Amino acid sequence: MTGVGARGALAPGFFARPAEVVARDLLGCVLFSAIDGVRTSGRIVETEAYIGPHDPASHAAERIGRTVRNQAMYGPPGMAYVYRSYGVHWCLNAVTDRQDYPAAVLIRALEPQEGLETMRARRWGSGRVAPDRELCRGPGRLTAALAITGALAGHPLARMPLWIEPGAGLSAADVACGPRIGIAQAADWPLRFWQRGSPWVSR
Repeated sequence: MTGVGARGALAPGFFARPAEVVARDLLGCVLFSAIDGVRTSGRIVETEAYIGPHDPASHAAERIGRTVRNQAMYGPPGMAYVYRSYGVHWCLNAVTDRQDYPAAVLIRALEPQEGLETMRARRWGSGRVAPDRELCRGPGRLTAALAITGALAGHPLARMPLWIEPGAGLSAADVACGPRIGIAQAADWPLRFWQRGSPWVSR
């Protein structure tokens, strides 16, 4: 299944632009997962850009360089960079810009669309009830809901079982931009983008 192209997926050229441009334009696009043979999806409502080796908050900042962990960030645009945060949660990023230039966009939140029952089971099992707005409200939550793990690091995001399709674009008035979240360096850089007024945004 991983070698099969996904009809309607964003072409690699979409990602071959600066991370901050891609981060804004991903809002409104739809992330699809066909992992475990079950289709789930969500509309992207929040992203965060990491713009290159000069970005001190990047996993591939100049002081770090190329490592086993960040190897996917140096790949061609349109690849998935998946890492584990604090040893607990997987986080999904789309690699941007150009080959060997480490830049990426973190997918921070989704508005769930398809497969809500599956998402609920993956997140909470059979005994817990929680609002659906919590299903994909944060980068670790959305990967759990869509069953995304480190096994997909380096996966082309135009192919099954994980891909992104265009969605309804947002007007400038619908997009907010502000500081990044949960990082110690360059947190004040205005590289987090979200759909203004969306209840699905992480905060």
